[in-house]
Amino acid sequence: MKHQVNSAPKLEEGDKIILNHIQGGFPITSRPFKEIGEKLGMSETEVIERIKNLCLSGALSRFGPVLNPRRMGGNSTLAAMSVSPDRLEQVIALVNSYPEVSHNYERQHRFNLWFVVSAESEAEIKRVLAEIEAKSSFAVMNLPMMEEYFVGVNFQFEVE
Repeated sequence: MKHQVNSAPKLEEGDKIILNHIQGGFPITSRPFKEIGEKLGMSETEVIERIKNLCLSGALSRFGPVLNPRRMGGNSTLAAMSVSPDRLEQVIALVNSYPEVSHNYERQHRFNLWFVVSAESEAEIKRVLAEIEAKSSFAVMNLPMMEEYFVGVNFQFEVE
C-alpha cells in the first residue's frame, strides 16, 4: 500500500544528490550502490541507508525496477475494486498475498483499491483476478492496456 504522508519529508543535501543522480539511470552491476557512492563521494553503506530512509520517510513511495512484462513474454493488467471501508485492510492483505500483484494503492474514489497483476499469460491473470473476487466477495474490474505510452519524469532537486 502507498502510505500517505501528511507533510513533505525534509530532504538532506546528500539525499538530493543521490535522487538527482539515480533518476536518469541505475547501474546494472554487482554492487550498484558502491558505484553510485564512488561517483558521488559517498560510501556504499551511506547510499543504501539514505535510500532506505527515503523510503521509510515516505519521500519515495517505491524503489525498484519497472519491468515491462510484455517485453519479457508476459502480460499485465490494471485492476480496480470498490471495497467497503470496514473490509479494506482485509482485502488489501488478500490482494498483497499474490506474488503476481504489484503497485497496490488505496485511492479516495468509489473504486478505492487499484493494483497491477502481471503473469505469463492472460489466462493466469484472469485466474488471479477471479480468485481475488471470489475470496473477497468484491467485484474486480479488469482494465487491460489497450495502447502503451511512456511518460518520463525527472525531478531535479536544488542542491546548495
